[in-house]
Amino acid sequence: MPAQTEDAFTQDVIAGALSAASREMFVAMAQAAMSSVIYEVLDFGVAITDGEGNLASAGAGIPGFVSMLAPAVRAVLNSPELAPLQAGDVFISNDPYNGGVSHANDVVLCQPVFVDNQIVAWTASKGHLVDIGGMVPGSMSPSATEIFQEGLLLPTVRLFDGGKPIGSVFSIIRANSRLPEQALGDLWAGLAALRLGEKRVIELCEKYGTRAYIAAVRRYMDYGEAMALSGLKALPHGEFHGHDRLDDGRMINATIHISDREMVIDLRDNPDQEKGPINGTREATEISAQAVFKAITLPEPWANAGCFRPLRLLTRPGSIFHALRPAAVGLYYENKIRCTDLLCKTLAPHMPDVVPAGHFSSICSTVIRALDHKGAEHTLVEPEVGGWGAGLGWDGDNAQFSYSHGDTFNCPVEVNERRNAIHVECYALNPEPTGAGEFRGGKGIDLRYRIVGERGWVTAGYTRHKSPPWGLLGGESGTGNRLEILRATGEREPYGEVTNLELARGDVVRILTGNGGGLGAPSSRRLEHIHDDLRNGYITSDEARGYGVRADDAEFDTHIA
Repeated sequence: MPAQTEDAFTQDVIAGALSAASREMFVAMAQAAMSSVIYEVLDFGVAITDGEGNLASAGAGIPGFVSMLAPAVRAVLNSPELAPLQAGDVFISNDPYNGGVSHANDVVLCQPVFVDNQIVAWTASKGHLVDIGGMVPGSMSPSATEIFQEGLLLPTVRLFDGGKPIGSVFSIIRANSRLPEQALGDLWAGLAALRLGEKRVIELCEKYGTRAYIAAVRRYMDYGEAMALSGLKALPHGEFHGHDRLDDGRMINATIHISDREMVIDLRDNPDQEKGPINGTREATEISAQAVFKAITLPEPWANAGCFRPLRLLTRPGSIFHALRPAAVGLYYENKIRCTDLLCKTLAPHMPDVVPAGHFSSICSTVIRALDHKGAEHTLVEPEVGGWGAGLGWDGDNAQFSYSHGDTFNCPVEVNERRNAIHVECYALNPEPTGAGEFRGGKGIDLRYRIVGERGWVTAGYTRHKSPPWGLLGGESGTGNRLEILRATGEREPYGEVTNLELARGDVVRILTGNGGGLGAPSSRRLEHIHDDLRNGYITSDEARGYGVRADDAEFDTHIA
């Protein structure tokens, strides 16, 4: 037996090793996955929790996945019918109302880590499966009215029993997916991550002792809480109110109270859950609140359960931010990003040096299904980048993923064209005006996919296609998100959302993501910055005149000649 060393230095080494282990799990899953939405886009997350299901360490491309795995572990622990647990057990869930948190495409795997017949940790992974059944390819339909239309639902059940795979569960998944090989391949990638994390935790316990390991995890969480409280004390204190408008005209509202000891986010005054799929579960909304809280109190590249102890969330059951079964939640990510943006809009006027103006505020997830000349089916699932809002002292970033999607990547043109029976005709910055201001908003994109297979279909649902990104402190609004179908016959069809729309060979799917909002009065923008924007093509001469630049300005004229 190793010595039970519990000094602070050893505990710091263990905490660092846990962070390294979660990053290693992340790399292992990305390298083993079969679908580009995981191995290129990084639409997945991994985590290690303590024995009670509290987050100890996480690795995620998507910030919203950082804390999304702990509820899945707790769902196992709170299910007496799954007892007794043993080494080699693996559990699976994708039911948003039973451990899955988000939507049916995001499938969670988790397993207990036993050392000396004691559960010292859990390892978990969560990845977006391209197709899990349901009413449309890709499983996410803007037309869904109940969760049963959104694909196969797996409550928290065993996938492995004492190390032995349960073949019937694998068979059920295979039978329900339009892309079964990809689905099962991605599941095995998630399993590889779990087993690697298990190995690393056991190694730490063998080297330092189980008691020392458990004490180190507890101390690491206490440190997370202390750091979050320190960040909280530096924020403006008081009660702040904010509101925004959804594309259908409904208002969404937030009240945030900040003190030295806690941040309370109150989202109870919000519309009832809707018939469509842009609802979020209580746990999904809590993830959005945690992401904002972490960003403004402790913007460090690590997280554990202690970081979120000073945060309290209030929601109303039956509302869009606390939907109840069987509400559809397939496009929960649009709900999540609007919730995040609402919280940012509430705080931004009071901390503009930390929170910028409104960004394109949509995942803009687009599903394109195509049949090639051999009759083989291909499905592209891709989130899109867009324009960010300006901050106090800087212009908004161009073509970046949203608050919610974070450190992920777009799928390379070469991979998309090789795998998905499409041709990328254009990938450029959005030519429409950005939000003007002393600091201007960033640019979204103009992305065009041409169908080169025999036929195709597209499904998408974008928020902020009518309600544009908001300006801050006198800055102007940006532009909305939209999708256009450019028919080979010459017609142009604009959409904010579309379900399984049929495409012919030669049709083009054009995606325009929003430009961000500006900050400060446009008349205060420095002349040299306007000239730089003209030279770089970020604004037109007409936009420059909108900043108040005189038409007889000789230097100005040289740039618009």
